[in-house]
Amino acid sequence: MKKLYRYFFRGLITALPLGLTIYFFYVFLIWAEQFSMWLIRPFIQEFYLPGMGIALGLISIILLGYLVSHRKIHKLLSFIEVPFTNIPVVKSIYSSLKSFADYFAPHKENTAQQAVILMLPGQALEIVGLITRQDTKGLPGGFMEGDRVAVYLPMGYNIGGYTVFVPRDWVKPIDMSTEDVMRASLFAWITHNPTK
Repeated sequence: MKKLYRYFFRGLITALPLGLTIYFFYVFLIWAEQFSMWLIRPFIQEFYLPGMGIALGLISIILLGYLVSHRKIHKLLSFIEVPFTNIPVVKSIYSSLKSFADYFAPHKENTAQQAVILMLPGQALEIVGLITRQDTKGLPGGFMEGDRVAVYLPMGYNIGGYTVFVPRDWVKPIDMSTEDVMRASLFAWITHNPTK
């Protein structure tokens, strides 16, 4: 009976991530299809092909990416952000999410973006993080002076993280992309090969 119990839980642990991933992907596809069809239903009336809504959503995202790649159109579209950047509570949430998304945007040339190991002097401890600022210029008064960098330390299971300002010689670059660091940190480095 004990073996049966153990096998059941091993099977459950194996099936659960796969099942939940498929379920959430399915729910997202259904929602995207229904929302897109709700938008275009007045124009197409009863005409419908399965997947039409998802295809329309993908085309819209690609078109938006193409538009914001042009400087003049990007400026025009930035006016859409005005309400989100002026309402007090909404401004904080929107600005934080936008900054986070911009940090990982592949087209952005972010020289600060670098995966590192933070090593405290005299401690046999390595903490993986991401450099988010190469200096303290432009920050309000009160920060320590010297050659310091800001390092974001992501926490496991996507529950946040900490940003610490440390001397530059406390960090050592590692050969990982920021996406790989975030992916590995998300699951507390349980996976053996986070870069694959």
